[in-house]
Amino acid sequence: MKEPLLKGLGFGLTSGAITTLGIIVGLHSGTHSQLAVLAGILVLAIADAMSDAIGIHISEEAEGEHATKEIWEATFFTFSSKFLFALSFVPLIIFLENFTAILASVVWGLFLIVIVSLLTAKLQDKNVYRAIAEHLLVTIVVIVVAHFFGDVIYGFFGV
Repeated sequence: MKEPLLKGLGFGLTSGAITTLGIIVGLHSGTHSQLAVLAGILVLAIADAMSDAIGIHISEEAEGEHATKEIWEATFFTFSSKFLFALSFVPLIIFLENFTAILASVVWGLFLIVIVSLLTAKLQDKNVYRAIAEHLLVTIVVIVVAHFFGDVIYGFFGV
């Protein structure tokens, strides 16, 4: 598989899953509003995907090792994968009851992290279980911190 595709897909999926989980859990805890969670996901899918894509673009340019075509491919794949993986949470929020939607989103996001960790570890011939555990730990920390801050915000401003 081509490096720009792998880089964009891996970064976009990982960032899409972790950031979207943080938004979902944090906004739910802070607002208890399905609309706020849905709006957060949609804004994230566009704004953060563009931000990450341009970040990858500039990073690749700064390395000075890649052809212009490779840089733009990595940019495109980063945007596309982040955008699509962030949007993959939308049906859960729309079609499931509020608490169930949050729980299903966490399960879906953790599943995505396991898959990308597994594939990355196998490609690099690294310990699969260690890679999965490491990436799940980071993801769970994001979920817990987002939930905590959402609760704090709700405690100060909730009705």
